[in-house]
This record gives sequence, C-alpha cells and structure tokens, in this order.
Amino acid sequence: MTIPQSQSNLKKEVGLVGVVTFGAGTAIGVSIFSVLAPAAKAAGSGLLVAVAIDVVPMILFAIIYSFLSSALPKSGASYEWPRLFIHPAVGFLVTWLRILSNVGALVVLSMVLVSYVSAVVALPLKPTMAGVITTVFALNYLGVSVAARAQTLLMAVLLGALSIFVIVGLPMASATAIGPLDSRGWIAIATAVPLMISLFLGIESAAEIGEEVRNPERTIPRGIAIAVVLTAGVYVAISVTALGLLGPQRLAASAAPLLDAARGPMGAFAAPVILTAAVVSIIKTMNSTALVFSRAVFAMGRSGSFPAAFGRVHTRFGTPHIALLACYTATMAGLFMPPSLTFLLLAVNIPTMLKYISSSLSAVQIARCHPEVYARATFRPHRRVVIALGVLGALAGLSISLAGVGADWRPYVLIGGWALVGLAYWYVTGRR
Repeated sequence: MTIPQSQSNLKKEVGLVGVVTFGAGTAIGVSIFSVLAPAAKAAGSGLLVAVAIDVVPMILFAIIYSFLSSALPKSGASYEWPRLFIHPAVGFLVTWLRILSNVGALVVLSMVLVSYVSAVVALPLKPTMAGVITTVFALNYLGVSVAARAQTLLMAVLLGALSIFVIVGLPMASATAIGPLDSRGWIAIATAVPLMISLFLGIESAAEIGEEVRNPERTIPRGIAIAVVLTAGVYVAISVTALGLLGPQRLAASAAPLLDAARGPMGAFAAPVILTAAVVSIIKTMNSTALVFSRAVFAMGRSGSFPAAFGRVHTRFGTPHIALLACYTATMAGLFMPPSLTFLLLAVNIPTMLKYISSSLSAVQIARCHPEVYARATFRPHRRVVIALGVLGALAGLSISLAGVGADWRPYVLIGGWALVGLAYWYVTGRR
C-alpha cells in the first residue's frame, strides 16, 4: 500500500510558535476554569492525584502524535490516519463522534465564559454564548494566519494573568486546607480522572492542521514537546494554589473557583485579573477548537465520506469555508444541550479518548505494516517502541473512557445513540 504525500490548497502559514500556542493554548486555561469544581466534588483533594495520573497518558499521546505528524502530516489528521491505516469506517466513526464532542466543547467554553463575566456584569446566557461562538467562527473563516496570530497574543496575556495568580496566591496556600489526597479513596480519584483529563486535551491540536504548518515533519513534534512541558507546569501550579486557598469543599461548591480562590490574596484585583484570564483563555481555546473541528469535517468532505462541498477551500482566505459554516451551524444547535458541566465534559472527553485510541492504533499499524511511511518520520522511535506506546495509549484511552460511568451515565447513552446514527449514515452513503 502506497500512501501519497498531502497535496491541498490550504495555506502553510503556521510556524513553531503557532504550533505551541495552538497546542498549549487549547489545553491551558479554559479547563482549569471549568473542571476544578466537578473534580473536587468527585474526589476532593484527590483531584491532584488525578492530574498526576492524567499526565502519563497525555505524554504517550504526545509521543504518538509527534511520530505520526512527522511521518504523514495531515489536516484533519485524527480522521485521516485511522481511515488510511485501520479502516475507512473507523476514521469516519471516530470523527462522527467528535462532531458531538466538539460541539459540546464549544458550548462548555461559551457557557463558562458567560458564567465568569456574569459574576461582575449580568449577561443573558444563551444570546451571549451565541455571540461569542459567532465571533470565533468568523475569525477562523478569515484564515489560519489570522487565527494563529490571535492565538499567540491571547496566550501571552493568559500566561501573564495566571502567573500573577500563582505568584500572589501560592505563598498563602495551606497544606492543611488541601488535606489528605486519598481521603475519599481511589475509586473517587478514578472517577475524577476522565474529568481532569480535559486539562490536557488538545495538546496535539497542531497535528490537526498538518498541511498548514511550515516544515510540519519537524515543527509539529518540537511544538508538541514544548506544549506538554508548559501545560503540565502551569496546571500543577494553579491546581495546588486554588486547592490550598479554598480547600476541597469550598472548591467543589464554587461556580467560579479560580475567582473565589483569588479573592483572598488579591482582594479587589482578583476580579479583573481572573476575569481577564478566563475570557482570554476561553476565547483562545474556542478559537483552536473551531479550527480543529472544521479541519476534520473538511477532511471527510475531501475524502468523500461527507458531501464534496465540505472539502472546498476558499480561494481568497485559504480556509475550508463550507466546513466552517457547517460546524458553526452544528455548534449553534448545541446551545440546546443540557447545561450540566459534568455531562458536557464527559460528552467532550469520551469521543476525544476514542480519537486518541484510533490514532494510537494507527501508529501501531504504521510500525508493523507500512515501512515506507515509518521511514518518512523525522521523529522515529524504534518500531517496537512505537508499537508498545501505541498499545499503551489505546489501553489508557479505553480505561479513561470507561472510568466516567460513575460520574454520569447519560453522556454514554447520548454518544451511543449518535454512533448509531453515524453507522446508519455510513452504511447508506459513507462507504463511498
């Protein structure tokens, strides 16, 4: 089987800084504003253990995505790789489920944004969410370079605001307030793992725009490595600071946990600093999520799994404009999903884990059966290492996916129903 190199009209306008800010920028920020309260409710101070556990599979996934991106950079990569190396139906089904997860992610992000800003200025929930979603998709419509520059600027502002919170708050954090990390037991910690994994989701985002990155075979692996280190360091510092300031009970009950944590050490400055960080991080993550979402739909249109119109590229902006409009429409419909954060986080995280599983197995297949693709990789661990990491990554993704049943079973029903709709569509039309 010969795998052709990528050829498309997408513009190569993203460099190393853009790769880092798309990866770390997707992960850093928004999840820490939304996930701490439900994780503290589930596991108390054990959420710190859950964070440490989640770092391990994300390192595995980062290595796998670096290998795959250096061997075969693709836009819509998490659809293209399983389509090519496992089975077209697998690529279709994983990406079909990620439509649901991407919609859920954008709804969560816009809802958390409005919740934080409403702590200072009262805003109508759904109309404001709709306005934010519209702004983000409009930005992506204008071109990947516009989105990349905005992402870099927003990332700098976010890191500055979060640094102020940690520098001022950490000296006042108390180990007594944190308490024993295993006070609720390991089952509770396991329940928090699929929630806290959202802190790291998207660390590989630049892999999804592989055809729009300059020298992607080298740039993407380097960018992912930097993004992993940066993300892990920021999240450990913020989680310890917030938990040490509020304690697990107050953290679990808070609607705006970082804002409440900052009010003690920062006083009147807490609101402007944390609200700035929240707004910037949420818009930044929505920006990269919309970009990744649209590239997956674009790839499905280009391959024939979706109507060919979704695979068109705008002649002026070099963006998949039809795919962007379709993703925007689906996200606006998602405003009618249940407003429970736990529900929405699991609806986002489970399909994302399936994406990681399928990409991990794609790496295994390349190492086993496609020496010509393996030889292309500029980041190329030994074949046995790739196979071992791919198997471990798939098992880790499966374990994390199943661990969330105890937190809320409803997302599993929703995802199962959506999968059946996708399989029916594939049987009727997608097989072409």
